[in-house]
Amino acid sequence: MITATGIELRAGSRILLEDASFRVAAGDRVGLVGRNGAGKTTLTKVVAGDAQPAAGTITAGGQVGYLPQDPRTGDLEVTARQRILSARGLDRIVTDRAAAEQRMASADTETMEKAMRAYARLEAEFESAGGYAAESEAASMAAALNIEEHRLDQPLGTLSGGQRRRVELARILFSGAQTLLLDEPTNHLDADSIAWLRDHLRSYQGGLVIISHDVDLLGVVVNRVFHLDANRAELDIYNVGWKAYLEQRETDERRRRRETANAQKKAGALLDQAEKMRAKATKAVAAQQMIRRAERMLASVEGERAHDKVAKLRFPDPSPCGRTPLRASGLSRSYGSQEVFTDVDLAIDRGSRVVVLGLNGAGKTTLLRMLAGVDGPDTGQVEPGHGLKLGYYAQEHENLDVDRSVLANMKSAAPDLGETEVRKVLGSFLFSGEDVEKPAGVLSGGEKTRLSLALLVVSSANVLLLDEPTNNLDPASREEILGALSTYKGAVVLVTHDEGAVDALQPERILLLPDGVEDLWGADYRDLITLA
Repeated sequence: MITATGIELRAGSRILLEDASFRVAAGDRVGLVGRNGAGKTTLTKVVAGDAQPAAGTITAGGQVGYLPQDPRTGDLEVTARQRILSARGLDRIVTDRAAAEQRMASADTETMEKAMRAYARLEAEFESAGGYAAESEAASMAAALNIEEHRLDQPLGTLSGGQRRRVELARILFSGAQTLLLDEPTNHLDADSIAWLRDHLRSYQGGLVIISHDVDLLGVVVNRVFHLDANRAELDIYNVGWKAYLEQRETDERRRRRETANAQKKAGALLDQAEKMRAKATKAVAAQQMIRRAERMLASVEGERAHDKVAKLRFPDPSPCGRTPLRASGLSRSYGSQEVFTDVDLAIDRGSRVVVLGLNGAGKTTLLRMLAGVDGPDTGQVEPGHGLKLGYYAQEHENLDVDRSVLANMKSAAPDLGETEVRKVLGSFLFSGEDVEKPAGVLSGGEKTRLSLALLVVSSANVLLLDEPTNNLDPASREEILGALSTYKGAVVLVTHDEGAVDALQPERILLLPDGVEDLWGADYRDLITLA
């Protein structure tokens, strides 16, 4: 299916991967893992043909279906159903058939007859392509991913970011591709959809490469693991499942520690003996030989694997503000005739903690965009209070200027900080050297997350609006942000599917969308987090 030979990946002058060769055959379900920024997304783009390696070749046999981390569709006017069907080229037939059906109602006889002939031809083409069975399969797949039937006939532009991502996932799974490349496919999925996806991928017969921080998904699905080691720029291949991979890595670590300790002990003894001998001229040559032997001994051991670096995150001390720094009243939003939510009121007091819950499409992201001033409401108003200083973490990272560098984004967010201080903050988020000059648009999802969090750190915000802040993070980075969230003293409005994020926040209140019902937080609401 996929054959890669001598692959080299670079980010500027930094080598992400060097001389890597691998194959992904039918039945291989590969978990591609590594720390944020190691190059997983870059490697997947290269395999998909969306980017070129610095060196090496990749050949693919058959169709490759690629779900990027931040999927973007060109035409937001097409319906969700058309977008899914386009994976097999059926969207054109459906669109043309619908247009012919409309022309058949024409009062002009010639137009009507011409449309009838076109409709018959398109109907035959649709049937020969297995269109009706395919439509049913597409609808079933959409339903399994919790895309409601009425959403399928809505233009993509009227759907939320989470809904559009589900549509893209359904499209890739529906495509019938011989190889699937899925970058964080569980983002924006509820618990039932994730359970369905696990079962679907576990029985997938083609080749599969999946990037995910969902260890339960990896544990159920993968039968091979590719570990991209950021410290050595190497791809370690384990032809075992997830549990055996974890055990094998731990065994390898223990072996490395033993070998390193033994080599250091023996080399130390040789060096001590050489030091004693080199004072005597008659034994100077022997001493030099011992030193060289000790150096070879130390060089021959693989050494312990360097621990992956983790961005150090602490949210800022909030700027002083009034009792209620942010208030919203009577907010509503509709797309065409589709009402999303209506008459939502919310008061954010100093230091308060609120979780917004609701099914996908209930308007959670839309509400945060309104509170952040990115979008305006159809009705109602958002009122900033005395001393309000907002920090907004956008789910799709649209707060980043993708055409400007990492450094330029930071300077815009903190114009009063000197360049040395800005670079110091970026260094704590693992951006250093040439990395700070990279355009934000070429960053991986995890790197965009780190940059967005860095912008919050320099914001001195007293109200944080956080939309799925733990998406795309490896476990160590996720723990870092949860720790920062638990100690932040300002107000927080949080949208998340992550139970751990809610536990760290310890919210006082919840807001349920689309009804706009407010209630005190209670343990009974915890079950709604992964379902919402």
